[in-house]
Amino acid sequence: MDQHAQPVLSLLVPIYNVERYLRQCLDSAATQTLENIEIICINDGSTDSSPAIIREYMERDARFVMIDKANSGYGDSMNRGLDQARGEYVGILESDDFMAPDALEKLVHVARTHDAQIVKGNFDLYWSTPEERRELFEMFSPNRCGKVVRPAADAFAFHQKPSIWSAVYRRDFLEDGNIRFLPTPGAAFQDASFTFKAFALADRAVWIHDSILSYRQDNEGSSVNASNKVFCVNDEYAEIERWLSCEYADRCGEEEAARLARICQAVKYDSYMWSYVRLAPQFRVMFLERMASEFKAALDDHTFELADLKPWKRANLESILKDPAAWARANEHYATSGKFGRAMHYLKLGGPGLLLAYAKSRSDHE
Repeated sequence: MDQHAQPVLSLLVPIYNVERYLRQCLDSAATQTLENIEIICINDGSTDSSPAIIREYMERDARFVMIDKANSGYGDSMNRGLDQARGEYVGILESDDFMAPDALEKLVHVARTHDAQIVKGNFDLYWSTPEERRELFEMFSPNRCGKVVRPAADAFAFHQKPSIWSAVYRRDFLEDGNIRFLPTPGAAFQDASFTFKAFALADRAVWIHDSILSYRQDNEGSSVNASNKVFCVNDEYAEIERWLSCEYADRCGEEEAARLARICQAVKYDSYMWSYVRLAPQFRVMFLERMASEFKAALDDHTFELADLKPWKRANLESILKDPAAWARANEHYATSGKFGRAMHYLKLGGPGLLLAYAKSRSDHE
């Protein structure tokens, strides 16, 4: 690739102490069938051999470049990568994941065919131990794929797992909308506000059914043990709410901003419960107390109604709002109970009717 010519795509790879998986990740970037790319490795002050591994790839492939900086967190790293990106499109690859060989070629082809600002695909959940296995995580069913959509027209895209990867974004779209990352510490939940803003502003998005990458699950169950990371997800949603009431309202009107604000609250409930189960036990009550405070404020100012939630979620939130500490005591094993335990939780909370509604939602992938 001519180093002075614009690459088709800039692939951002944020890296922090991931030597165990990094070569598999970078190999998958180097062997993409879309060759006219730049691969921007953002080393966030790694103390292991990650920087040396990056340099190995730089020595044998001129498409690799490194931003080498002191540790400042995931959001700041990604913003540094966006500032350096030169490609027509931007893609993101987490440093413990790896892409299918034709992933970027497929995504860019669809983006150009449909003049899309965002193209996003499905991905595989991947385990390397105790034996290698993968399972398709189907965000987009076939009937939703292959056509141009405006994500803000309905709530579907916002309710999917926030994930900035398995996608490409047109760089001028990101720059025009000032879509960037919140520079909070660590690497926790910074994809939430980026994803919400991108979906809210996109007029032309296309979903594809292909599995784009393997999303590593080996460390998925690890707890949030640092006190400065407990409320990172709250910071993300505070930023979304601020953005909706300011920039988005100025751009799209207050009525549209109010509509998305209600969607934001429903999505926030899902994100907060997902975050809760990953907290170390000593942080759970304080997290629920802040969660209750935020939702009470949203109810008081009518940016949210309990009716916006599915029945089992509504019943659960009502119980948390009533007494967060009592909810935590009564549901000591909620975080580790799994699907069956979660079903029993809803049976206890609202009887057979609530359990049936929850079970149906699981079968319908809601």
